[in-house]
This record gives sequence, structure tokens and C-alpha cells, in this order.
Amino acid sequence: MSQRKHTLPKTPWSAQSHWIPTPSSLPVLSISLLIFGIGDGLLLLSHLGSTPWTVFAQGIANKTGGHIGWVSFFVSVGVMLTWLPFKQKPGLGTILNISLIAVGLGFTASIVPAPTEMLWRIVFMLAGVILIGSASAFYLTCHMGPGPRDGLMVGLYQMTGWKIGTIRTLIEATVCFMGWLLGGIVGIGTLVFALGVGWVLQGTLGFIVRHFSIKEV
Repeated sequence: MSQRKHTLPKTPWSAQSHWIPTPSSLPVLSISLLIFGIGDGLLLLSHLGSTPWTVFAQGIANKTGGHIGWVSFFVSVGVMLTWLPFKQKPGLGTILNISLIAVGLGFTASIVPAPTEMLWRIVFMLAGVILIGSASAFYLTCHMGPGPRDGLMVGLYQMTGWKIGTIRTLIEATVCFMGWLLGGIVGIGTLVFALGVGWVLQGTLGFIVRHFSIKEV
């Protein structure tokens, strides 16, 4: 009973294999990751602060003199190594996480004009957090492998049974604080993301459980 409580819900779009999608899992996976990237783009365009992991990468780059792109890559590799105790496995979702989010981010940043009025900057920031949190819930329930950072979150969730919003908030807040100590740039958008995205994710998972969850027997 407790094991089921600590597992992400099964849905009509959940795949049976990390590498073999179903006709429903692939569209949900792809669309949700693109929406994730769009949310990331809106947060970027708000110019109110980077995500906590970007702040962390900035801090390391400041201390080491490395390029932030390479630092971000090695941080992702390092985070994936933390999966080992949790027995998390990569899958097609892990690969698409890296590629489709980048597509959504690049498309949004190049097509959507950055707002100049503070009200619209705040709207972009909040919309970015909501899109990223809700899209994360849908792509994770495809059961085709999480992204590097989400894999750590899911592993901790399955091991502890804590609320996923609590775990995500603790991870983002810790990473944000470490990045700030290392010299990364923190803005109000960074803090809103760190404190809010986990609860948007948890709320969306609750919605999915109530309306789409498949009872396992």
C-alpha cells in the first residue's frame, strides 16, 4: 500500500517501457516538453531572474572560469549520478527532455517580444512557472524517463513519500542558495520559481490523479 502511495500515477497515456512509446504517450510527452520549453522562454523573457539551476551553473562558472554551457552540461551529468541510489532509469523522455525543451525555449525567445512594462513582465514570470510546473506533471506521468533534475526529485519522492511539492521546493531552494553563495545572479523570478513550481507540479498531479488515474489491481 505504501509503495503505491510513493509512485507516480498511471494514466491512459502512460507507456509500459521507458524506450517504447504508445500512440498516446508520445504526443503527450512531446507536447508537454514543448510547453515546458515555452514556459522556460517566458520566464527568460520576463528578465526577473533565471531558474535556480541556472543560478547554480552561473555560480560555478564564476568560481571556475568555465563556460556556463559546459558547466550546465556537467551539472546535469552530476545530477544523473545521484540517481544511482534511487535506481532511476533514463529513457526516451530523458533524451526528449534535453532536446524538446530547448526547441520550445528557443522558439519562444525568438518569436515572442520581451515585455517592457513591469505588469507584463510579472505575467510572463508567473505564466512561465505555471507552464513549467504543469507540463512537468504530464511528461512525468508518461513514465518514459525523467530529465536529470526531475529524476532526482522522483527518486526522493519514491524513497521518502514526502509531498512532491515539498521535495521540489527543497531542491530548488537549496540549489538557488548554493548558486547565490557562489556568485550566481538571483532575481525575484528565481525565488518565485524555486518556491512555486513544486506546488504547481503537485497540484497538477492531483488533478491528473482525480480525473485520469488508472487504478492498479
